Amino acid sequence: MTTIAVSGDERLARQSPLKRLLGRPELGSLAGFLLILLFFSAVSETFRSVQGVATWLDPSSLLGIMAVAVALLMIGGEFDLSAGVLTGTTGTTTAVLAGLYGLNVWLSMLVSLVVAVAVGVTNGLLVVRTKLPSFIVTLGMFLALQGLNLGLTKVFTGGSVQISGLSAALGYDSANAVFADSVSLGGEDFRISIVWWLVITAVAAWVLMRTRVGSWILAVGGDQNAARSVGVPVARVKIALFVTVSVAAWFVGNISALRQGGAQANIGIGEELTYIVAAVIGGCLLTGGYGSVIGAALGALMFGMAQKGIVFAGWDSDWYKLFLGVMLLIAVIGNQYVRQFAARSRR
Repeated sequence: MTTIAVSGDERLARQSPLKRLLGRPELGSLAGFLLILLFFSAVSETFRSVQGVATWLDPSSLLGIMAVAVALLMIGGEFDLSAGVLTGTTGTTTAVLAGLYGLNVWLSMLVSLVVAVAVGVTNGLLVVRTKLPSFIVTLGMFLALQGLNLGLTKVFTGGSVQISGLSAALGYDSANAVFADSVSLGGEDFRISIVWWLVITAVAAWVLMRTRVGSWILAVGGDQNAARSVGVPVARVKIALFVTVSVAAWFVGNISALRQGGAQANIGIGEELTYIVAAVIGGCLLTGGYGSVIGAALGALMFGMAQKGIVFAGWDSDWYKLFLGVMLLIAVIGNQYVRQFAARSRR
């Protein structure tokens, strides 16, 4: 009798603890996080203080929320270049409705959520139906939203790109308490967005590694034709991932608007590349099918630490861009070797 070996989910294959560690996609970002933490802690006393930690966790949380969603999309084999400008679209929508027209803030946020979901569904449907690269589709959406944000905001405000008055709208206090307020810890105020970031990261990691949907995402990113042949709903997975990015953009856009008591039509432009870099540093391959949302969260944390650590050290903030470029190159090269090692260790 011939015995047929059935291969199971590679995530559940038995390996030694060392091989599992060395094959983890977030290994590089964890090492980078520790190096940056030790470096800036050594050069700046403020950086390692409670005040400093609260300061660099804040930008990390907003970037991290987006990086986690973008990482899931990249693992699924797609990109979204409209993610950054969409944060401006959602924040501006809420600010226009509540700040200019007096609508309840919660209702305004609900409308902006509908707008975000509509953008995500449109991106997903266009990619699935036309089979065009998501890079091209979302670049077109990026340009369209950028024009709409600036054009419509000037129409509503009479020529200004700045919208104010959100903090005076009905429902602002309760919405601000949920999304944009601070909590006191160790004598310092920590933004509540940090809690949202941790919760979103934990949920995304559980979905990716412990659920059937996570298996679908990995399969679609690895080989969508093979995934389709075994019954994976490829189109629905891709559309859902684009919507996930859009909802994350809604989160970040509204958090920013609530903090500022208004919005700027040009906010978020250019940030989409930072989200992608954070995901790549976290272990996501540009080709899809492999990555880690925990690694993406660590990548965002590294950016927040570097952004504020450079300031705390008294250096010119322009060095931050150099950091982004160097970390991207190191991550791409490192991820390639980690992926190759993981593939060899499963043979």
